[in-house]
Amino acid sequence: MRRGFKRNLGAVLAPFVMVVGAWLALAMPHRAAADDAAKTFAAADAAGIQSWIAAYRADPNPDAVPLLVKAIAAKGLLQEQDRAGIYIGFVAGVLADNQATAEKLVTAMFPMPPPAQVLIIKAIAYSGLPEWKELLGRFVERMPARQILIRKYLYGNEPTLATLPLDTGPQVLDAWWGYYFATGRYEPVLQIMRALEWADDKDNVERLTVGSMAKWTLASHAANDKHLLDFCRAEVSRQPKKTAVVLKDIVAAAETFETGRIRKEAVAAINELKAKGPETKRKWAWWGEIGQMALSVGCVAAAATGQTYLGLPCIIGGAASSAALKLWTKSEQQ
Repeated sequence: MRRGFKRNLGAVLAPFVMVVGAWLALAMPHRAAADDAAKTFAAADAAGIQSWIAAYRADPNPDAVPLLVKAIAAKGLLQEQDRAGIYIGFVAGVLADNQATAEKLVTAMFPMPPPAQVLIIKAIAYSGLPEWKELLGRFVERMPARQILIRKYLYGNEPTLATLPLDTGPQVLDAWWGYYFATGRYEPVLQIMRALEWADDKDNVERLTVGSMAKWTLASHAANDKHLLDFCRAEVSRQPKKTAVVLKDIVAAAETFETGRIRKEAVAAINELKAKGPETKRKWAWWGEIGQMALSVGCVAAAATGQTYLGLPCIIGGAASSAALKLWTKSEQQ
């Protein structure tokens, strides 16, 4: 009788054991990946974190993103919100690509200090999820210090990424690049291309700055991203004439790894902007300071010498760092 009981018990438990075993087999690699990511984030500086973001779309790991957000906050990378565009856009893109688990991902980002909660609020609003307001509303009680901002998004007219004008500032370009890194979608790239018509603007300083940045970032990324380069090449025939002219120049520079030429034009534009007086200097922090996508030392060296063919895992966005600007300017003087 005991043998029969054991056989029956084994027969009953066998399916359960198989399910648990299958679940563990699936969960363990993800857990190991998350643990590896946590170690990576703990040891990484801003450039290292940004390199992880840039490579994300090739091997998405959404479970690691809450750990990334905690690391970004702990390292003080969100202290200046106008430099947080890359992070906000990236998290927004991750939420957009993981609609079914978006609430779980956001929950795992807490606890989060109030200053850094702005990233969570904006990422949800920028995600473009059909029910992003409902998602944000579920976390109202977790962020009592941010009630004013939350109400602006839920009940006011606070712009989302899709409605934020490109000439609001370089952080908008950074946010779109972050969204692209998270998703690999081309809609963010198309948004960035909209600024190309300003690349030769002679009357509006803000638009000239944003347009020049859009041109250089597209060329620099396309030089190291074949899919992006192919997309830019295809868009030449689809974009308005003024944009297409600039896009042809971008494709040519990316194909021949001559983004240094774009760099030289950027330096000339910066010098021209500087000559236009204190109002411009006050309103825009120049390419050496704006945005958040700072280049690592290796990337700065590659950009300064035009050696983008090195294939360094760089993020080159609205924020060429002040180090890059110094290298650029120095190379211009030699």
